[in-house]
Amino acid sequence: MSLPKCPNYWKLCARRLDKKLEIIVNYTKYNNMKHYSLLSHKSILNKFFVLISIPLLIWACNEPKKSKKTDSGTVEKDWVVLFDGSSTDAFRGYGINEFPEGVWLVENGILTTNPDTANRDLITKERYKDFELEYEWAVDTAANSGVFFHMQEDLSMESNNGNSPNWLDNFEIQILDDKYFNDTVAIRSAGSLYDLIPPKNKKLKPIGDFNQAKLIHKNGHVEHWLNGAKVLEFEIGSPEMQALLSESKFKENPAFHSDKEGHIMFQHHGQKVYFKNIRVRRL
Repeated sequence: MSLPKCPNYWKLCARRLDKKLEIIVNYTKYNNMKHYSLLSHKSILNKFFVLISIPLLIWACNEPKKSKKTDSGTVEKDWVVLFDGSSTDAFRGYGINEFPEGVWLVENGILTTNPDTANRDLITKERYKDFELEYEWAVDTAANSGVFFHMQEDLSMESNNGNSPNWLDNFEIQILDDKYFNDTVAIRSAGSLYDLIPPKNKKLKPIGDFNQAKLIHKNGHVEHWLNGAKVLEFEIGSPEMQALLSESKFKENPAFHSDKEGHIMFQHHGQKVYFKNIRVRRL
């Protein structure tokens, strides 16, 4: 009889049996009639493993595997790569059905804006409600950009002025050269929730170096992480957020970020910015 083959067979099965068996066996050594009390079931497994455990081993190895779970206890879902260094199939230009060739470029595995053209923002073809987005970004000197979510395509693209459509209607995670851009106020600096919440614990990379970012939205809770540190979080629709909005430039817009799902958008503000390793998963 051959034993079933499975990864790390003996370790896996012994570990599972170790959790399930409680054995106290008295073994009599007949040649001198001396009795030994074997109090450790682990030593019994070492001496009598083949004799007593083959059926249990087969059962243990055939036991269904549990789904891999995240730290929060939810089943991990697959990531979808939006940009892998070459393909731009996951994107199209705002208000058009195709990728805006020449306005956005792929150079040496990096997705970058062309500042010498009329700006057009880049949106995901898919729409997202609850999601986790990971991306890396870098800026040229005095460059500005941003990441938006739950975006709609109900306004015309405003070319040549650096402003995205709906920019007064949606939250923006700011991307910026904090050193040379003409507005470096903290509430509008890199990593901020533009004009609403300044970032905390921010460790920004130098101009030209890539920053690692993560944006999470789940049931109205939003987190932004930058280079491994959580720099801000908030609740959409909370009294605290409503108070911030009432004192901001968005106060005349009662429908500000009222949509629950939409496109993820990368802003072309008219300056040179760079993105790579963009991926997303639904939550």
